Amino acid sequence: MAQGVRASDPLSEEEFSRVFYPHIMAMTSVRVRDRESAYEITQDILVAVLTALREGRVHEPEKLPAFVMGTARNLIHDYWRKRAQLGDPLNLGLDETLIPDKGSDDGQENVEEAEKRRLVFEAFQRLKPLDRKILFMTLFDGLNPRDIAAALDKKPEYVRNRKSRALVAVRRTVKKLMRKERRRYI
Repeated sequence: MAQGVRASDPLSEEEFSRVFYPHIMAMTSVRVRDRESAYEITQDILVAVLTALREGRVHEPEKLPAFVMGTARNLIHDYWRKRAQLGDPLNLGLDETLIPDKGSDDGQENVEEAEKRRLVFEAFQRLKPLDRKILFMTLFDGLNPRDIAAALDKKPEYVRNRKSRALVAVRRTVKKLMRKERRRYI
């Protein structure tokens, strides 16, 4: 199989993917715990190994499974390193205290403002992790879509669309939560 891939034989490449994909996907899914990210990383691993095979960097074809799993471990570690540098999109270290407080002059926060802050925070937490990350990078880090796209390895238009949809989702969720709160007190 390794020699066939080195010779750019499409059947050998297909066989390689068929044999290793389930194992790589299982390993990645367990270590990443996010199906979308696991799928992307698995694809990256397959491409990296196929490239190494084509370039002749795998010198002992009988050790191909070990090479594949080593590559997988390295790319999964890269994912976690990159994620740590960008911040955890599941939590971001974000809590309600980061949402600006517009309390009165004596430091007492207006009850209505506190409730708005809580609702915005709750709506923000209901977003998908990537959407939270994009909004966090926009609103708190002050980055533009082009910079966010570069950091997330996405296209700027993709980031703009996700950001726009996330803002609409936050507005809708806040309105829905406000109606729900009003009904609770009536």
